[in-house]
Amino acid sequence: MLPLSRTQLALFFILLCPVNIIGLWWAVGSPLVMDPNSICRKTKRLAGKQAELCQTEPEIVSEVVKGAKLGVRECQFQFRFRRWNCTSHNKYFGKVLQQDIRETAFVYAITSAGVTHTVTQACSMGELLQCGCEATRSRAPPLPTAGPGTDGSKWEWGGCGDDVEFGYEKSKQFMDAKRKKGKSDIRTLIDLHNNEAGRLAVKNYMRTECKCHGLSGSCTLRTCWKKMPHFREVGNRLLERFNGASQVMGGNDGKTLIPVGQNIKPPDKQDLIYSAESPDFCLPNRKTGSLGTRGRICNSTAMDVSGCDLLCCDRGYRDETVVFEENCLCRFHWCCVVQCKKCSVRKELSLCL
Repeated sequence: MLPLSRTQLALFFILLCPVNIIGLWWAVGSPLVMDPNSICRKTKRLAGKQAELCQTEPEIVSEVVKGAKLGVRECQFQFRFRRWNCTSHNKYFGKVLQQDIRETAFVYAITSAGVTHTVTQACSMGELLQCGCEATRSRAPPLPTAGPGTDGSKWEWGGCGDDVEFGYEKSKQFMDAKRKKGKSDIRTLIDLHNNEAGRLAVKNYMRTECKCHGLSGSCTLRTCWKKMPHFREVGNRLLERFNGASQVMGGNDGKTLIPVGQNIKPPDKQDLIYSAESPDFCLPNRKTGSLGTRGRICNSTAMDVSGCDLLCCDRGYRDETVVFEENCLCRFHWCCVVQCKKCSVRKELSLCL
């Protein structure tokens, strides 16, 4: 496996770290603010397609940044109870990205999905001149669903359908730019595969929404359009793929990937893949990007990954009482103010030793 180049690692730091981290350091040592201009000022370091987007469509790059941040926030939600909780600490996050493990596969997939989602949404909201709502004139009418008012109804496409094809292509153009197919590099093939799995988690799960038209609530005409799944659904789906990720190794030709182990079916396009086993993330280790789990909040009664036994790596835990303030006894006053009191709340927490 070839390590990430300085340019690739730098780009990931810019795309994936939260916007409020001002002292963002590239691998080459330059502090940059997380914004599109910072990316585009470094176009000499970017791949051709990325530099082209910066020069001709900077507003697309802005949506790329939003999508990458959306992906990281979702990663942090999905991994909030795991030993590795998708920390955005750049020194540790970069080390995780340099390994070809399951966690890296999820990061690539969720950020690629995030870019697809935000670019597509910007099109539907009319925020980009290059795109708009999906063209539906050539599409066959949707199949009727069971329910009142469906018999004898006329169907047509309309409304503002999400143009996911545009978002898909722009995500592919930017996120895959540093990874060229055909190279004899297992890591390249794996990253491209996981990027595609993320995009397909959005593209392949579009839902149909409809609105009825007619007198007295009748449904003599139904207008339908396609909408993207909510991004939480995308995150949930990719987490399932993470849990069932396939370990692969390079084929003899250097251009294909084959599953490790006997009688294992080859992963499909929507599966996540990796080539190296993950560290246990129990103790701090800068080499692997592990912050350890000491001091993490755990659930002393849970038997899953959030339980103290698993999260604390069998080191034990301590109970601690925490007092904090929250809004309470809120009242609405005409017009239009909500006033609340502050109440002290005591909460018992279990913390890993």
